[in-house]
Amino acid sequence: MNAPKYLVAASLCFSFSLAVAFAQEPAAKPTESAAKPAAKSEPLEPAAEPGKAIAILHPAGDGKVAGTVTFVEEADGVKVHAEITGLTPGKHGFHIHEFGDCSAPDLASAGGHFNPTNSPHAGPDASERHEGDMGNIEADVSGKATLDYLDHHISILSAKDKESVLGRSVIIHAKADDLKTQPSGDAGGRLACGVIGVAKTK
Repeated sequence: MNAPKYLVAASLCFSFSLAVAFAQEPAAKPTESAAKPAAKSEPLEPAAEPGKAIAILHPAGDGKVAGTVTFVEEADGVKVHAEITGLTPGKHGFHIHEFGDCSAPDLASAGGHFNPTNSPHAGPDASERHEGDMGNIEADVSGKATLDYLDHHISILSAKDKESVLGRSVIIHAKADDLKTQPSGDAGGRLACGVIGVAKTK
């Protein structure tokens, strides 16, 4: 059955009115988050280079040798300062070893001398030497020893990674280093060990 013509006309008028109303509706404003451009991520600044490093020495086994060794980067080298106690009087080999591992009872886990240039063993003032060759430290009658010197072969900067001693270890030996016998100066057993890490500067 066909709808009366007046109903069809009314329906068409109503549809036309709705279309006009929607056409006149203002467009929705963009949300605040959509209107703002995405924030640009700031580039990360490179980590600051360490200005100071430190090794805290602990004795092997039941020994009593202990102390600290600090390393400060300067314009013409690294200033090394050591304070050690519990030694027998006299000279003791004082070296940087390859690995930062002091876990073995005899400290053999620290490996040999730090020697990235594959040079012969020598004294700290030699032009060609292991980077780890720091010579001897001498204890007084009370067993205390101090040392201050400027080392021109090592670094604590990551930019000089080949010579950087960060993550290596300091070893104090039982005997004096004769500065010539290969590969380690006939310095005897290992009395104490400390891993070299970045030190707090403030």
